[in-house]
Amino acid sequence: MSHVVILGGGPGGYEAALVARKAGADVTLVERNGLGGNAVLTDVVPSKTVIATAEWRSIAERAPELGIVADDGAPVRTRVDLAAVNARVHELASRQSADIAARLEAEGVRIVHGEGVVTPSRGVRVGDQEIQGDALLLALGARPRRMATAEPDGERILSWTDLYSLTALPDHLIVVGSGVTGAEFAEAYALLGARVTLIASQDRVLPREDPEASAMLTDVFRERGMTLVGGRAAAARRDGDDVVVTLEDGREIRGSHCLMAVGSVPNTDGVGLAEAGIRLDERGYVAVDKVSRTSAPGVYAAGDCTGVLPLASVAAAQGRIAMAHVLGDAVRPLQLGHISSTVFTAPEIATVGASEADLIKRGIFYRVERLDLARNPRAKMLGIDQGFVKIFGHTVTGHVLGAVIVGSRASEHVYALSLAVANRLTVDQVADAFTVYPSLSGTTGEVARSLHGMREDDAPHGT
Repeated sequence: MSHVVILGGGPGGYEAALVARKAGADVTLVERNGLGGNAVLTDVVPSKTVIATAEWRSIAERAPELGIVADDGAPVRTRVDLAAVNARVHELASRQSADIAARLEAEGVRIVHGEGVVTPSRGVRVGDQEIQGDALLLALGARPRRMATAEPDGERILSWTDLYSLTALPDHLIVVGSGVTGAEFAEAYALLGARVTLIASQDRVLPREDPEASAMLTDVFRERGMTLVGGRAAAARRDGDDVVVTLEDGREIRGSHCLMAVGSVPNTDGVGLAEAGIRLDERGYVAVDKVSRTSAPGVYAAGDCTGVLPLASVAAAQGRIAMAHVLGDAVRPLQLGHISSTVFTAPEIATVGASEADLIKRGIFYRVERLDLARNPRAKMLGIDQGFVKIFGHTVTGHVLGAVIVGSRASEHVYALSLAVANRLTVDQVADAFTVYPSLSGTTGEVARSLHGMREDDAPHGT
């Protein structure tokens, strides 16, 4: 029986542990903070809980549009108790972490709590004990990137892990960074009632997303009263109870709080990787192949420490693939072109497969069709007037190449198109599948039907 040692209890680590136990291996998992890693304790679960709260507040304030009014006929008014919101965040994170720990223990995984360091013999040392196995999986995670000129103090200048300690809503939150983390928190706090200024290095938020989706969200942000400032932040400093952010061109923006959302760095320093012969790339991430192998025999890595894609789903897939390879199961290498992801703004932006920019770059013949969600009957019932479904189809084979969904619960609706991309379904096969009437997913079927009969010679895109 094999013995697998796992360093890190995030999605890559705990998913790998479950797969290895199911295959009959002995598993020891070492974790320094709590099961679930950043995804559960400081990142995905906490941030999406805050975002869900903000979304519910937005829905409540739109109640009169649906005929729901207070008994006295006055407009529905709400306020946010941020201390209560963050108390719920911590409670949900703790509960989820405990559930993961209970599941692992029930499956027979040995959990060791403490700071683990990789030894030259490729075991893991925790305190005065060394744990040696037949294979080692590194699931080390990452942490917020810090700027020397804008060091978080946990009070006014914040990283995203600091936000959950706030007990009162910021009067004016300056968000530095317009990527996924910056966009999600900027909108969440705007919906909660804070004044928000978002500093974006380009002319729109989420510059790496589908241009049409990005442009729509940029307009939504402005319509909701958010201030968007173009430029790059050079520094942030405290000035009494204020924070002053200085841009590279010398402009200064004053607010009550500042969130530094400028990316992350892997937790690969100080854990003995070089001494164990484990190669890092130029950015400090663990170099892995498509089955999660590192440069050292018997050592694998999964999750944010690999720099592949900072998604919990990708970390979990890497962990599962690693264990399949270790234990002789059928292995399907990680296919980046099949990954679906979501930006949890309101509306959400969900994508899967190839982007339009990628299709153009690769010279692939494709056709694109889109429909606005506002015409969908279910959307009308729910008061949804923003968003769209867009599908890219191959004009020769008919395969679904990629898709973009912008709208409420896009993260749920993208799954059908994720199945289509992963299994090389054609647009006609998607169109022939039944959808419920009325349902938001009905628009997906309608877009697929619009792509029926597309031909290479009438393709408006591709080369």
